[in-house]
Amino acid sequence: MTEAAAPAPKKSIDVLRIMQLLPHRYPFLLVDKIIEMDGEQSCIGIKNVTINEPFFPGHFPSRPVMPGVLIVEAMAQTAGAMVLEHHSEHAGKLVFFTSIDGCKFRRPVGPGDTLHFHVELAAKRPPIYKFKVQAKVDGKLAAEAEIGASLIDNK
Repeated sequence: MTEAAAPAPKKSIDVLRIMQLLPHRYPFLLVDKIIEMDGEQSCIGIKNVTINEPFFPGHFPSRPVMPGVLIVEAMAQTAGAMVLEHHSEHAGKLVFFTSIDGCKFRRPVGPGDTLHFHVELAAKRPPIYKFKVQAKVDGKLAAEAEIGASLIDNK
């Protein structure tokens, strides 16, 4: 009897590696870490949302809510980091949005929440990629969409 091979551990990457992959910086880098990555097929990124976020004083002062557009951007950044980490031949390229479809916001996100960005590759024809993305807080869906992206030379 032979033993079944143990599944390969899923890769994680920290914010320093994310900053090597993506050009975004504070206050626009919206992913703190990718805690799990299965090649280019899927990943889970996280963002710890704090009261110190630069958008909270204006959105909204009496009830701080993370803008939905930034949640979508964070999901896209997570997807972009996953593709660039998996494909070293794309090093130095930029990941640009090409589409956002079926976007829905299910619940507000505020200070103290930890967003988990679930990214799944839906289709690819390099340099074009499509992803199904979800943002969850405490396992509950906060936002979802299908996004498209294109890899562009950084020139």
